[in-house]
Amino acid sequence: MLDNNEIVFAHSPDADDAFMFYGLAKEIVKIDNYKIGHLMNDIQTLNEKSLEGELQVTAISAAHYPKVSKFYRIMSCGSSIGRKYGPIVVSKKNIKVNDLIGKKVAIPGENTTSWMLYQIFCSTEIEPIFVDFDQVEKLVESDEVDAGILLHEGQVLYEKWGLKKIIDLGETWFESTGLPIPLGLDIVNRNLGDDLSFKIAKALKDSVEYAIANEDAALDYALGYGRGIQKEDGRKFVRMYVNQDTVDMRKEGEQALEKLFSMAYDKKIIKSMPKLDFVRV
Repeated sequence: MLDNNEIVFAHSPDADDAFMFYGLAKEIVKIDNYKIGHLMNDIQTLNEKSLEGELQVTAISAAHYPKVSKFYRIMSCGSSIGRKYGPIVVSKKNIKVNDLIGKKVAIPGENTTSWMLYQIFCSTEIEPIFVDFDQVEKLVESDEVDAGILLHEGQVLYEKWGLKKIIDLGETWFESTGLPIPLGLDIVNRNLGDDLSFKIAKALKDSVEYAIANEDAALDYALGYGRGIQKEDGRKFVRMYVNQDTVDMRKEGEQALEKLFSMAYDKKIIKSMPKLDFVRV
């Protein structure tokens, strides 16, 4: 699994992901006797790469874990968790969710937690159009679709783009469950063993804590990978998804994951309940 004693952390270039890896990327946080590498891909690509267990450490959509649980354990740190907020469904018009029945809705990836939440809470009698997340806003604005699910910076910028919120899936989740919503996870390959998995998780936790403590420098680094978002908008977005829940999802986060998969199983979105296996630091 380890070439030249190098541990490769795979994550997206999205501002929140890049922010939490700041300490590792700048080699302020290290793992003794190991080199640290980084692989940056969009989350859909990482979801796909994880299907064969080929990655050592990677970010994935939380909804994707049932498909890769045989290869990976969940780290208690590094998760993107929303509290009363999450992916939002938007349109150019002031409409309700039920108005989307029979309409085209842009979905930012088939394996995303946003799509799982949509299927749990909204009618699936739609025509889903699966696209890269950064295409959703463009398709809505050009009227190629009737609505779309926005992730990442879109959650704080949609009003500036002239779009209307139909439903906040994270808010709806909270109203239904009283729990935060785990949207993204960082996972570690089972082949690395208990001792090294713990060291990896501890290093990621230290990196997140370092970034939070050095927010401006970490934000400047993270926004270097962004899509032209202004710094204060970036700060607002990063604070939504890199916080104390990212440092440690705790029991509440673990319960929320179990609830998410239970609801998805009841809706027949997933075929079986995954065994939730955590590396806690």
